[in-house]
Amino acid sequence: MKPIVAIVGRPNVGKSTLFNKIVGKRISIVEDTPGITRDRIYADAEWNGREFTLIDTGGIEPNTDDEILSQMRSQANLAIDMADVILFMVNVKDGLTAADNDVGVMLQKSGKPIILTSNKVDSPGEPPMEMYEFYNLGLGDPFPVSSIHGIGLGDLLDEVVSYFPPEGEEEEEDNSIKVAIVGRPNAGKSSLTNMLLGENRVIVSNIAGTTRDAIDSEIERNGKKYVLIDTAGMRKRGKINENVERYSVVRALTAVDRSDVCLIMIDGKEGMTEQDTKIAGYVHEQGKASIIVVNKWDIVEKETNTMKEFKNRVKEFFNFMMYAPSVFISAKTGLRTESLFEMIDSVLEENTKRISTGVLNDVINEAIAMVQPPSDKGKRLKIYYATQSGVKPPTFVLFVNRAELAHYSYVRYLENQLREKFGFEGTPIKFIIREKGENSHSSLK
Repeated sequence: MKPIVAIVGRPNVGKSTLFNKIVGKRISIVEDTPGITRDRIYADAEWNGREFTLIDTGGIEPNTDDEILSQMRSQANLAIDMADVILFMVNVKDGLTAADNDVGVMLQKSGKPIILTSNKVDSPGEPPMEMYEFYNLGLGDPFPVSSIHGIGLGDLLDEVVSYFPPEGEEEEEDNSIKVAIVGRPNAGKSSLTNMLLGENRVIVSNIAGTTRDAIDSEIERNGKKYVLIDTAGMRKRGKINENVERYSVVRALTAVDRSDVCLIMIDGKEGMTEQDTKIAGYVHEQGKASIIVVNKWDIVEKETNTMKEFKNRVKEFFNFMMYAPSVFISAKTGLRTESLFEMIDSVLEENTKRISTGVLNDVINEAIAMVQPPSDKGKRLKIYYATQSGVKPPTFVLFVNRAELAHYSYVRYLENQLREKFGFEGTPIKFIIREKGENSHSSLK
């Protein structure tokens, strides 16, 4: 798992600007107004070959000085809890404030590596005298940076990665299958975790948002070890008001990242929403094996074709992941929950399936013979060769004459042919289109 680095600090000290500079693209909205961070607050970053996840804590919407202080404390607590390294950002133009001092004391007690980052030092050379005031925080030497101009970032990031575990350090071999249970608040994720574990380990409440954290629970079934990750419900962005909620979303997304299989939970009583498609879309983009779990089926009023009609609606709603099987359960009564472990094993097997090059090319050639590749201005797409380059998800490289002729619809046709021959139920498939003899390539999922 990648180390997590969190940027903590008062509103308007430049956290989002630093975040964007490190990540290398403009992800957070940056405006000169406190608490304006509204966009995605985490991203993968890399420095000198070391990868990490960077979190911009943002989200402070103060009304009074007391409000600032209480939210600063809450923000610092969450950063302490989840980060491996904390960048504590202060602003040389404002000097040391009471809020800085208060958070500095909390961070010092945490025992986590804290890197004091003094922003708005906009000229290279000797740092301004005002910076020395920050030594009073007792957090060592402040790193002078300009998040707007990028001054001092190299030294700062060298310090950050110095706290990561040594490169190539062997992690203990973990053969457990990690299953992330994701979905909107109150879809029944905690109830399902408890039903599968056979004990009341996770607090269950019908108040949305009871699960603030991603909680790991281990279980052994039929000689296999599983880790169930019960995640906080993901709300629509407009509803993520509290800072705690923002962290819940980050934790849920990082739970997807470290999982092998995702159970996407739908509330069978309420039906699907746009938020469900966003959650499923993230799972699909990450190339994870997945199962759509429709919960509360015990309280859904049924007629002859209710399940069939709901299945069709699921396919329609999640038309980008037609490959995902669906199962109708009740986490409360245990209806069909026993079948989940078998399904988890099955979709994981598909997600790690390999096809030999000879057999793969036979299927591709057969597909080409049935439906000719597209052409444009007299030039037809030629597929010379195909090979599987990886798993999780199964990834195929197609060597072609011209990459721009490999239209999405034809690649989708080839995907359907592979699925027809080899299954791949429950897993996305990724294609990399490469021109023969060229380094240029594009990828399609």
